[in-house]
Amino acid sequence: MPAESFTFEVSRTSDADAATLFALVSDGARWSEWAKPLIASSSLVKPGADAPNGVGSIRKLGAGPVGVKEETTAYEQDRLHAYKLLTPGPVSNYRAEVRLEPRAGGGTNLTWHGTFDEKIPGTGKFARRGLAKFIGAVADKAIKAAERR
Repeated sequence: MPAESFTFEVSRTSDADAATLFALVSDGARWSEWAKPLIASSSLVKPGADAPNGVGSIRKLGAGPVGVKEETTAYEQDRLHAYKLLTPGPVSNYRAEVRLEPRAGGGTNLTWHGTFDEKIPGTGKFARRGLAKFIGAVADKAIKAAERR
């Protein structure tokens, strides 16, 4: 039986501008500065070819064996940051993108969209719920940090 695919989406609005939000979500080395306690440590493992956090860059979120590595797959300044999960986990083929769209009158719409395949049949719905909750909490922390700047 082929693995079932799942998607989730988290949408938020912020009074912060897209540039400020992009600087936070694209710089994986600094996530632990604003996303604690969800992300206790973070680092840039490998810089991208054209920008430190650009396409090909690899960030590590978390410490030791519970840390995960993600590779940037798309990088459009102040608009889009996409990545894929490199570390094996409870799901496969995890990919996500964070889109930032300026709002009329100021602020930004943030949309975080993810896709993955379930590894074990029947677990995808639970993984989707958990990922959406976790990413929603990360998005909330990014917005709070951006609005403080």
